Amino acid sequence: MVAFSIRAAGPADGGFLADMLVEAANWRAGATRPRPVILADATHTAYLTGWQRPADRGVVALDPEGRPVGAAWYRLFAADRPSAGFVAAGVPELIIGVRPLWRAQGVGRALLRALAEDARSGGYARLALSVEHGNFAHDLYRSEGFAIVATAGGRDTMVRRLR
Repeated sequence: MVAFSIRAAGPADGGFLADMLVEAANWRAGATRPRPVILADATHTAYLTGWQRPADRGVVALDPEGRPVGAAWYRLFAADRPSAGFVAAGVPELIIGVRPLWRAQGVGRALLRALAEDARSGGYARLALSVEHGNFAHDLYRSEGFAIVATAGGRDTMVRRLR
């Protein structure tokens, strides 16, 4: 396994989180959804706009030279402004992205575990996410305790109980 480290995400990481949102949207091999198109989409910008709001938390994976290679973060959404994986007010929604060369090396799992622990220690009972059908990360989410609670528009909303 390749060595990497994880640190907390801060306000200065907004640009890198945008990069990872683009990676998450382009999860298919050869996917080419252009960055400007992804970042102009209101569904996607909801995960970034105003980063880092008071309840926003995240983690960043770094390669041995200290370069960011992946990130996971969560946000809270209101019932009148739900996100793609919204299940209820007070349930943070997770977003995760890893650079292609670092996928399938444990980075995503480590990010997911670190963020789930952060949410649990922050007093949250559940963590939600939305994943497209066919996304290889679906198996990762299931193996980490996420279960499908809704399916619509080619996406599954998944939830993990934290306590």
